[in-house]
Amino acid sequence: MSGLIGTGRRAVAVGGGTGLPLVLRRLLDLGFETTAIVTMADDGGSSGVLRRQLGALPPGDVRNCLVAMAAEPEGLRARMFQYRFEMGEGLAGHALGNLVLAALAEESGSFVEAIEAASEFLRVRGRVLPSTLADVHLHGVDRDGAEVFGQALLAANPTPVERAYLEPSDPPAYEPALQALSEADVIVIGPGSLYTSIVPNFLVAGVADAVRASDAKRIYLCNVANLRGETLGLGAADHVEALVAHGLQGCIDVAVLNAPGGLACEDGSGPEHVDVCPEDVERIEALGIEVLTRDLADDAHAEKHDAAKLASVLEEVCA
Repeated sequence: MSGLIGTGRRAVAVGGGTGLPLVLRRLLDLGFETTAIVTMADDGGSSGVLRRQLGALPPGDVRNCLVAMAAEPEGLRARMFQYRFEMGEGLAGHALGNLVLAALAEESGSFVEAIEAASEFLRVRGRVLPSTLADVHLHGVDRDGAEVFGQALLAANPTPVERAYLEPSDPPAYEPALQALSEADVIVIGPGSLYTSIVPNFLVAGVADAVRASDAKRIYLCNVANLRGETLGLGAADHVEALVAHGLQGCIDVAVLNAPGGLACEDGSGPEHVDVCPEDVERIEALGIEVLTRDLADDAHAEKHDAAKLASVLEEVCA
């Protein structure tokens, strides 16, 4: 059992996609009072359909975080929320939990009330907060200078991203999210899609400033592998510098990098891990950020973080 259990310390994890739920479970296991701050820029898949057809805020990342922090993440209620229809006109592709959240928001007139009702139903052990309640759209410019409009298209674009931005720009933050950041003992950024899951949260007015002003230990969990297209060819320092370029200067105390077997740049052209070279470490440290390298990859799925290894490094960094 972790020495952090029962400390009552507060942790906030910021991101979206599939990386954030993994971190939330580990933080709960370590005894933190845990809050997720989730991007509202998703416009792909089921969430995108609900945005276009109902004018709803995207429920998908919220749903995944609620299930991750449910009292019984593998129980019937959680499985029901995650159930995805495979057929049926108008139903195929939708997760039931997305439909429930959209229905609750429409019935109550409040996306926040929808999240609270779903949290009660799932007996969620933490909080899930949107970074903004504004109807935002993520766009970007790739390295060829082409503009790409929409989060899903930006994620699918074969050319790496150079810059991302929100429309409208500087949307107002959801105030409880800013308060959670100001009260946190630990803030965890990532892992997750760099430009399409992590960065959008910090393009919301006040979020980066709240992290910068926080007394929390601020930790960046760098991805184990690059995404084809979005971050192809980026090393660890490139990931960190991209965050800084999108407003996170002075917002990271420790960068946790995956470096199995020591520091060495990869050769070859296979599925691309995020390189961690001595030069990467030097560039990150030059930004005033401590670097911690550990073997964090899942042995069976080398492009993902291993849950147990992630828990171990979080306990180490948060101690």
